[in-house]
Amino acid sequence: MSEPELHGLPPRAPSGPVDTALFDLDGTLIDSIELIRQSYAHTLRVHRNFEPPLEFWIEGLGRPLRWQFAHFSADSAEIEAMVATYRAYNLAHHDAMIRAFDGAVEAVAQLKARGVKLGIVTSKMHAGALRGLKHCGFEGLFDAVIGADNVDEHKPHPAPVRAALAQLGASAERAVMVGDSPHDLSSGRAAGAFTAAVAWGPFPPERLLATAPDYWLETPREIAAQFLAARG
Repeated sequence: MSEPELHGLPPRAPSGPVDTALFDLDGTLIDSIELIRQSYAHTLRVHRNFEPPLEFWIEGLGRPLRWQFAHFSADSAEIEAMVATYRAYNLAHHDAMIRAFDGAVEAVAQLKARGVKLGIVTSKMHAGALRGLKHCGFEGLFDAVIGADNVDEHKPHPAPVRAALAQLGASAERAVMVGDSPHDLSSGRAAGAFTAAVAWGPFPPERLLATAPDYWLETPREIAAQFLAARG
């Protein structure tokens, strides 16, 4: 099913060649969703003896940890303790539970070989993003990595996307933000970039299509085909 058939809106056409591709990390390039779910559930069992329903957990995906845990406490010290519990569990299981989505490394490498500027825009910490990129085979492919600790405002705010564009010396009018969550797509759209929704993440299609993405990608292998064609 094509992207226009899914959300009923024709994609916008870039005014010139697409020269920049920005990517969310977890759920977009790296299959780490089960690790994130288990880390979140573990944290709430430890601190609240509670495991939230799937719908509640998915709603917070793509947002910073402090934002997520602020739903359970107004005490900043307790929120920091919850973040620490989450990160300890996540790091302990990280390498065993994550992998690149099939075809993602190859697609990004093709864009790199054609001179496309590449950046990561993620809500995880910068160091964690670098670790995931290295472990999954993306090391050396991205010239900008914007993590939660690199900006004061976070997705869906446009600040992270703008920071990546600035670091790359790129224009939003020739850039596309690729992500698996509505927060990714809203951030890219607010920054003036084109947006591409990926079908392999945990969010239902209707949540993504509500943001009216300009591209709809069914598999990671479509990343290079779509954007190299748009590049001309």
